Amino acid sequence: MADYDQAIRLDPDYAVAFSNRGKAYQARGDLDRAIADYDQAIRLNPNYATAFDSRGSAYGNKNDQDRAIADYTEAIRLDPSSAHAFYNRGSAYAAKMDYDRAIADFDQATRLNPRDAVAFNSRGGAYQAKGDLDRGIADYSEAIRLDPNYIFAYNNRGVAYGDKRDYDRAIADYNEAVRREPAFAVAFFNRGSVYGAKQDYDRAIADFTEAIRLRPGYASALYWRGRARQLKGDNAGGDADIVAARKITPSVGR
Repeated sequence: MADYDQAIRLDPDYAVAFSNRGKAYQARGDLDRAIADYDQAIRLNPNYATAFDSRGSAYGNKNDQDRAIADYTEAIRLDPSSAHAFYNRGSAYAAKMDYDRAIADFDQATRLNPRDAVAFNSRGGAYQAKGDLDRGIADYSEAIRLDPNYIFAYNNRGVAYGDKRDYDRAIADYNEAVRREPAFAVAFFNRGSVYGAKQDYDRAIADFTEAIRLRPGYASALYWRGRARQLKGDNAGGDADIVAARKITPSVGR
């Protein structure tokens, strides 16, 4: 930040310095200052595709997806080879639940950068949200092929297998996710949910307990541990978990 400040003092028309300082503000979570710097970079250089892309990301972080999409669209107009801008616009469309447009942008991102595991994972999520589990699984599998340590792709593929009631494959994916990241609370929760669906309540309870240990106040894990305890006949323990869960999130399980 100090160096960008000094660069701007030395050359107040240096668009790159404003854009990069904007990225630094954004990394610190100061989105309004980041946007102000991107604005200035764009005023100085109206053809600065990267600044439009970065400002779109800041608007996306503020959950202003319409402004984000407008900026990504301008970035793509200025630089049609920007896989990053297509990916970002796809993510914004996905946030708006416009999955067809999201998939179209992720298609373009993966064509421009066929080794982008994140783009395949995100396209898999859009397919899964549309109910096309097989295409979702295919994309998660490609993400894992490109990055064998991509824990989110294992987790997401596990969710898709679970939705297909292919519980053994789901558990195998969650096993891989937690083997690579033992602090991955969501994967423990998801694996516990599959064990619950298989009526293996002891393992379900163990996984929900680990998810709670890793993320204290994890209301969904508390609630479903309570349900698993009830199904095992431990009504007192189950009731206590459900009460605790609903103190955190009153709507959980409803």
